[in-house]
Amino acid sequence: MNPILAVESVGLLAPGLTGWAASRPILTGEQPYSATPMPPPSAVLLPANERRRVTGLVKLALHVAQEAIDQAGSDPQTIHTVFASSGGDSEVLDKICMALTLPDRPVSPTHFHQSVHNTTAGYWSIATGCRQASISLSAHDGSFLAGLREAATLAWVESAPVLLIAYDAPHPFPLSERRVIVAPFGVALLLNPAPDDQRLALLRLTQTATAAATVMADPGLETLRIGNPAARSLPLLEVIAQPAGQWITLADGGNMGLCVEVTP
Repeated sequence: MNPILAVESVGLLAPGLTGWAASRPILTGEQPYSATPMPPPSAVLLPANERRRVTGLVKLALHVAQEAIDQAGSDPQTIHTVFASSGGDSEVLDKICMALTLPDRPVSPTHFHQSVHNTTAGYWSIATGCRQASISLSAHDGSFLAGLREAATLAWVESAPVLLIAYDAPHPFPLSERRVIVAPFGVALLLNPAPDDQRLALLRLTQTATAAATVMADPGLETLRIGNPAARSLPLLEVIAQPAGQWITLADGGNMGLCVEVTP
């Protein structure tokens, strides 16, 4: 097994982080971070009818996935995918729960078919025509780390590029009283086990016993990191953007973490 993965491209969308190119100066400290409102994500890959049906969370995931694919100039039909979300589409869940409290329980058929955890993967397949292997997973606050592990394993086993998409957004009331997510955050990493000259960075992954996760020096970015499971990727994105190699630690809140050596 080759322990090295190349990061070929990055898609990113969150408050104050609108795309990888615009976010790099912020992640390197050249520009201050400001949590300006996030522009509405697009899902222009989807046919118009499907685009009208999907929720903002699906659009967020497809937006960053498309940015990563376009940035690398890759054919999405050839790419394996891993979708990681701590809670899936809470907007759909809320609408179904509300419908169940009404007379006759008028659950929308569209909401019913959107209620499964791999809904986003299905819409990605519709949008791109991709029939490669796809995994959808959830691991609470460790969802990004779980997704990275899964994507790395899939890339090494299949000897093929894998697109990791991690995404979460605030829940509607009253779900928000039980599960607080401070802001939407979506990130996509195109990982390749066969590095080439077009890479942004090389990753070497090492499993480790539980250790403190690397934190962000900027208070605003740290608030975002701890406030959205997908944003636990921020320390990794920060070192990918840097000109010098570094180590970071990602923790899953359980018994194991991951040390990542990043070489630009």
